[in-house]
This record gives sequence, structure tokens and C-alpha cells, in this order.
Amino acid sequence: MADFKTHISGSTIVGAAYGYWGTFHQGMSVESGLLAAGLCSVAGMLPDLDSDSGVPLRETSMFASAVVPMLMINRFRDLDLSPEAMALAAMLIYIAIRFFVVEVFRRYTVHRGMWHSIPAAASVGILAYLVMPSPAESARVYKSAAVALGFMVHLILDEIWSIDYRRGRFRLKKSFGTALKFWGNDLSGNVSVYAKLFLFAYLAWGDQAIIERLRERDRWQQPDDWQRPYVAEQREAPPPWQQWFPGRR
Repeated sequence: MADFKTHISGSTIVGAAYGYWGTFHQGMSVESGLLAAGLCSVAGMLPDLDSDSGVPLRETSMFASAVVPMLMINRFRDLDLSPEAMALAAMLIYIAIRFFVVEVFRRYTVHRGMWHSIPAAASVGILAYLVMPSPAESARVYKSAAVALGFMVHLILDEIWSIDYRRGRFRLKKSFGTALKFWGNDLSGNVSVYAKLFLFAYLAWGDQAIIERLRERDRWQQPDDWQRPYVAEQREAPPPWQQWFPGRR
């Protein structure tokens, strides 16, 4: 099995190539390319969240708890949250990831279980899609795919390191086939990962329509140009009772 440095190095190299490809060949902005490269790099640590302790669990949980709220800025805007509500939501997300999600992984996952699988990689990519709404659908898919790509790089490296080559002979280790898989030996783990995959896919299928309805509602609530002076006058006018009792506030 590849170690932490190998995983992070491999996903970083692939992420840099992915960011370059998106920026110079797919018309993505430089910011989107750099963000996609960073997401791919960090996603290379995600499969090791099922380890009970160690550098991957600590680093990934701290990074995710800090970065995920920032990636959800557009989501907060679509929900028409105030700056105070955004700060509160970011704080709650940080606490949930840093303490609750990490504890769930420690208690209910086993190393090289279904979290090390292809459907888990797809689930992570779709979850990233839900976290990062964007006015441009192509940019949203591009950045979400970067997360799934980094996850897959980790799985591929695990399988490569499961092949032992010595003195011109190949030998497959017991860990071979435990990373790039569609199902495992535990039925409950299989049901759990596929249930999450279908749930995230269902939410992602209708997410864009929900965002468009929220934005359309905001456009309807905004006054037209000819209405703005009237709306401003109404906002500045005192309540009717103050016209009868001018000395009261």
C-alpha cells in the first residue's frame, strides 16, 4: 500500500496536469484551474479517512472543515443568507466536519472497506458538485470532477503498490483488488455506499433547477428601475402612527 507522501505527490501531479488542461484547453479561468488542481491534490488523501488515526485523517479533516464553508459561498448567496447567517453557517459546518463527521468515520468504517471503492469516489464527486454551485455549469462539473479524480488516483496507487515485483517476478499481495472495486464482502457496507451514491445523485439531478428558481425569485423581488425611487421613499417614510404622535419614537 502506498504511503501518505506517495498519495499526496501523485494526486498533486495529476491535479497540476488537470488544472493546466482545463485552463489552456477547456477555456476555464485561471482561478478555476488552480482551485481544481488544489482540490484534486487534497482529494488524494480522502480514501484514508477510514484509518482510525494518523496524518491523513488529521490533515484531511482540518482542511475540509476550513475549506468547505468557503466553497459554499455561492450556496449561501443562493439561499439569500445575511453575512451574519453565513458566518454562523460556516461555523456550524466547521464543527460538524471537524468533530461529528470524523467521529463517524472512526466508528463506522474499516480500513480498505467500501470507502476504498469506485462508488465512493463517485459519491465524493457528486457531493462536491452539491457543495459548489456555480453560475457556469461547465465550471461546476470541472471542479467536482477534480475531487473524484484525486480520489481515484489514491485508489489506483493502492492497487499499483499491491503488486510486488522482485527479481523479475510479479507477486500479488493480499491487498490487491481491495481499492478499485464496486462491492466488498460486507453487505451493510455495500448497501450504505450505494444508498449514499443514489441519494447524492438524486439531489444533484434537481439541484440546478432549485438554484434557478431561487435566483428567479430574487429577480422578481428586486424592484425595477422606475420603481426604485418609490421603494426608497417608502423605506424612508416614518410609520403612520408617528404622523399623529410626532414626539414619540
